[in-house]
Amino acid sequence: MKKSILLTSFDTWLEDQESNSSDDLLLEVTKLDSLPFNLHFLRLLPVDTKLASSLVMAKIEENYPDHIICCGMAASRKKLSVEVCASRGESLLHTTIDVAQLLIGATATEISNDCGKFVCEGLYYSVLEYLGQNQLSTRCIFIHVPILNQENLMEILHDFLLIINNLALL
Repeated sequence: MKKSILLTSFDTWLEDQESNSSDDLLLEVTKLDSLPFNLHFLRLLPVDTKLASSLVMAKIEENYPDHIICCGMAASRKKLSVEVCASRGESLLHTTIDVAQLLIGATATEISNDCGKFVCEGLYYSVLEYLGQNQLSTRCIFIHVPILNQENLMEILHDFLLIINNLALL
């Protein structure tokens, strides 16, 4: 049976932004026909933690994916960043995925313990909390995506697909 993976991305939040790199990356993935997974996309989430979280939770209830990859833009980073944890106040939640194992073979990806203090961390925390409270076997990671350009797109896309493949093997 094919693994089911939910992929999410955010919309832009500044007037001068033409696109959000997290959505640009997912758009590239939608163009691929040969992936042996059931991919479900929830693209262009609003840049609002409560609303984005409720949309993702509804999609989880609709599809019950094996895995979730939430994506957000990190314009200041140069590599994909797989986030290990998210916090809310003094509470810290960690992904149940062995991130180091997930990144074997990746060249344009780093492990991060800094999900930021924006909507990305809010969404990640909310999804991890929801999965734990509902005792779901679905596992989740959050990936920050740098600005994509002609120089880095193929390497970033390669690593992202490697992460999807490695995740499906877990």
